Amino acid sequence: MKKKFFTAAFLRKLHLKELLAVLFILLAIYFFRSQRHELYSLIPAIEKAHRSWVVLGVVVTMAYILLQAAMYVFSFRAVGAKLDTGRSTELFLKRNLLSVFLPAGGISSLAYLPQSLRRTGLHKQQIHQASGIYGFVGILSVFLVGIPVVAYAMLHAATMKDALWGLIAICALLLGVVWLVRSMQLKGKAYQWLVKYFPGAARQADEIFTFQLSVPSFMNTVLASVLIEVAGVGHLYLSMLAVGVTPSLEAACVGYIVATIFLIISPFLRGLGAIELSLAYILSNYGFSTLEALEITLLFRLFEFWLPLIAGMIAFALKGRELVLRLLPPILIFLLGMVNIFSVLTPPLANRMHLLRAYIPGTSIHATNLLVVFLGLVLLVTATFLFRGLRSAWIVALAVSLLSVFGHIGKALDYEEASLALVTSIILLITSRQYRVKSNPQLVNIGVVTALATLFVVLIFGTIGFYFLDVRHFGIDFTWQQSIRHAFHCFMLLEDDGLQPVTRFGKEFMSAIRVLGVSAWAFLFYTIIRPYLHVTQQTNTSLEKARFYLSQYGDSPMDYFKIGQDKLLFMSEQYEGFIAYRVAGSFAIVLEEPVCSEDNKLLVLEEFEHQCRKMGLRPAFYRVDEDSTYYFSHLKKKKMLIGQEAIMDIRDFTLSGKDKKSLRNGLNSLANKGYVTAFHAAPQSPAMLHALKSVSDEWLHQYEVKELTFSQGLFDEDVIRNQDIITVTDAEGKVAAFLNIIPDYAPGECTYDLIRKRADAPGGVMDALIIALIQDAQQKELHYLNLGMVPMSGIIQPENTAEKMVKYAYEKLRFFRHYQGLREFKEKYATEWTNKYLVYEHDFDLIQLPSALSKVMQP
Repeated sequence: MKKKFFTAAFLRKLHLKELLAVLFILLAIYFFRSQRHELYSLIPAIEKAHRSWVVLGVVVTMAYILLQAAMYVFSFRAVGAKLDTGRSTELFLKRNLLSVFLPAGGISSLAYLPQSLRRTGLHKQQIHQASGIYGFVGILSVFLVGIPVVAYAMLHAATMKDALWGLIAICALLLGVVWLVRSMQLKGKAYQWLVKYFPGAARQADEIFTFQLSVPSFMNTVLASVLIEVAGVGHLYLSMLAVGVTPSLEAACVGYIVATIFLIISPFLRGLGAIELSLAYILSNYGFSTLEALEITLLFRLFEFWLPLIAGMIAFALKGRELVLRLLPPILIFLLGMVNIFSVLTPPLANRMHLLRAYIPGTSIHATNLLVVFLGLVLLVTATFLFRGLRSAWIVALAVSLLSVFGHIGKALDYEEASLALVTSIILLITSRQYRVKSNPQLVNIGVVTALATLFVVLIFGTIGFYFLDVRHFGIDFTWQQSIRHAFHCFMLLEDDGLQPVTRFGKEFMSAIRVLGVSAWAFLFYTIIRPYLHVTQQTNTSLEKARFYLSQYGDSPMDYFKIGQDKLLFMSEQYEGFIAYRVAGSFAIVLEEPVCSEDNKLLVLEEFEHQCRKMGLRPAFYRVDEDSTYYFSHLKKKKMLIGQEAIMDIRDFTLSGKDKKSLRNGLNSLANKGYVTAFHAAPQSPAMLHALKSVSDEWLHQYEVKELTFSQGLFDEDVIRNQDIITVTDAEGKVAAFLNIIPDYAPGECTYDLIRKRADAPGGVMDALIIALIQDAQQKELHYLNLGMVPMSGIIQPENTAEKMVKYAYEKLRFFRHYQGLREFKEKYATEWTNKYLVYEHDFDLIQLPSALSKVMQP
């Protein structure tokens, strides 16, 4: 019943998140649509404004953002915590963006915690305390600055009396917050009421309101907040100067305070419409025309609202900047290829062509036109190989992008297309380290030699052909120089206005040269972009070394699989150690971590990293233990939780006791049905191997699975013959289930590999096998049993989007539901669960790694 309640509560929570996400999207659409007129009006307002004052306003906006960050820094110090300026800036920008779409956004957005903040190690209690101080001081500073401003304004303008009610409301809010905090800290009326009606919330309130306030840091927070109000007044004053009217400091002070009051008391969309209306009204009362007041308001909103809002969007976008930079070059290259082709198909602008012909010959322009088309086709093909991280594709893309810059300028002064090509070139240079998969150098040499040889043959063939052709085919009596030039142009796929075939034979002669040219360049391009992975195969010497290192440094149940026939071995040249891996695509998938001494692990990893760069491979590490992620953090690798491994302490295990009643009942039921559990020491007889093979085949057919390898074994009679086996046989002596015991290099630990049963075997046979293994290990005075990893399980608080997707798939998708059953089976025995990670280099790798892992696990 409890489980059903939890599931229902989880579903309600999930649906609530989905509904909130939809609500925020709708609010965003409504907000930007309602503000579209203001956004459209910003452009002419900015164009007419004095640029120097606008630039100064942008500088003040940057100072405003830094002051907001300083407020967070001092707020955290006030409660005894530390937060650096970079994370404080990110925190403000993201909360500021969210506050636009949240009800009472200025307050409710304080509950948002960015992922970078959660990773700092700060206690959630401290974060909420500091956020509360930040929100309180932000309102307090408006009150402190607003009192003298509104008082002065009331003496000079009767219309300002209404602003007094806003200040009174803010004062009442501040006093209410102070009373609430003191009541919670001193266990006053508010606290007693909370205990009476919400006892669970009272415990959380004790944690939040119990803190020692650092007065100096609090005062610095107030000072930073007051400076923020000064920056706001400065924004309004600079907006007046930018519009070109005579500025009024009084109007700037009063207008800002009133606009901020509306911002605070507005329950929705950060005072949408109210601020613009009130500010324009106040400015008009100070003698500004309606048009001037509107332009000042628009510029003020640009500085104070729109620029921080855009900065917040950028802050959210930068969260996945590495993935964007990995995906962007292939996309830009593909777009550039399309642009190259369509820019030639569309007619050029006449005025640009007249200007171009004044400096560049017409034949050159026509030749560049065709060159751009050819480069566009090359770019379309190259984009595909960029996704695969091919280094030579990057070189081709960069070269063609740079050529496209000059090609578009030389074709028709198409500076728009040339700008795209230039931006693409710059991004390719920035992301150059992401492309390391190499081409086959021997094949490239063959391609270059073939292209040059073809060019040489074509030049001889074409030159002789053009020279001796009858004049009637082209209407020209070619000289030797003309023959060489026209043959070269045809081979390079360049047109020449001076060469027009008249007869069919003339056209076929030119087509023959072009076919040879296309074939040569296509073959050269193929040899350049074809990936090549030079991998050293396993040798008997390296295998013997690996076995020796395992005997010295082995400490994992996975070490047994590291010297399997499917593995490639990287033997360190400087240290005693090795790494076991398989190659799939452009990845070197490593099983766990290096086998070596603890002191040398990081050094061996760096050595392997260097070797992968030479081979053109990207390393990824599968099933890394949580304690070992420390080494990979030094290499700036990323990690993703992929499951948990079950460990059982068997020293005190016994079948007696109330909690083992179900196990005893299951074993008794098997015994009553005539099932017998037996231990079979190696070597195994042919009859036994045949019986085990029959069970294994039936198990594979029953669950519709195939044999996998890499981090587990498959049924291999030659291997299993030399392993100890535990079986459960029925009353007729037929094997119903079995498991094989494999070497475990972890001290005091045992483990198994295959555990399989017949389709008609009772469910309790698996428990019988595990209990028999435990009893055998206890007789050998071992301490632990490694039950293996349950993939995708154990993710409680996902740390990134990938882990969120894995968690959702594990809990929701039927395809992965058998992992839940596996988890439930192992939970009956596990006394400890250890996290296992996939360590990788780049977020983009997560797109390709599932396919690569699937390949390396195939026999």
